[in-house]
Amino acid sequence: MWQQLKIQVESEHAVKLEEKLLEAGAISISFLDAKDQPIFAEELGSIFLWQQTYILALFDHSTNLDSLISELNKDLSITNSNKLDIVEIQDQNWQEKWKKDFKPVNFGKNLWICPSWEPPPDPSATNIILDPGLAFGSGNHITTSLCLKWLAQFLVEGSKVVDYGCGSGVLSIASAMLGASKIYAVDNDPQAITATIDNSLKNRLDKDTITTYLPEALPEIKADILLANILAKPLIDLAEHFSGKLRPGGHIVLSGILRDQTTLICDHYEKWFSIENSIIEQDWALLTGTRKA
Repeated sequence: MWQQLKIQVESEHAVKLEEKLLEAGAISISFLDAKDQPIFAEELGSIFLWQQTYILALFDHSTNLDSLISELNKDLSITNSNKLDIVEIQDQNWQEKWKKDFKPVNFGKNLWICPSWEPPPDPSATNIILDPGLAFGSGNHITTSLCLKWLAQFLVEGSKVVDYGCGSGVLSIASAMLGASKIYAVDNDPQAITATIDNSLKNRLDKDTITTYLPEALPEIKADILLANILAKPLIDLAEHFSGKLRPGGHIVLSGILRDQTTLICDHYEKWFSIENSIIEQDWALLTGTRKA
């Protein structure tokens, strides 16, 4: 049996409160979005909290929390401190419970991402084996899903692809398994480079099909497709750089963009690219186009 305490706090007070909870005997701390707010990192690999954040603190069932609750009720940094509740949680097989939340997901007609513990629903389909991790996505976020659906529909066999901001390597692996001949996976986080290599090996891809690079090490290439699932600010900063990595007529695929940022991105990219299509899903946008001659 465990006790869970849920607290709403503004992000600038979260770290200090986390320290207080750990000192009071919390055995784990989790952070959740309290207001359904997207967060934006200026650089890949940066970590930010939501403006309004839930802190979930887990305590042993024998820990007396009366004095802690009394102290927290006086803390002005806590939102709705009069609603602090302790919830009792039964012992469970947490690993099995966690696994139940992740099922195979379909992208387009014939592309699936499957966790390693689930059999592919369609063994004849293009099945990527990818387990969810702490730091990098497994295709579930809308921005990644939009890119995967585009690849499933439009990638031409034999294409050379740049995956800029590769994270887990999911877009690189999808590109390879859908027929791309060469993928250049780029990220400024060394852990993303490691994750991409590990996940490509788990999918039994030839080690030369996907090569990984820190941004400054990306060679001079003229790719057929450049995928960038990052955020609006770095997308703007990298527009000219991207133009130099694509052949004339090559496809640019931009994601990580909110609906109201599309005009800004299109206006900035029009010098080098013809942005021809936008797909909106739950306020997120995918922009696609071609490199001008």
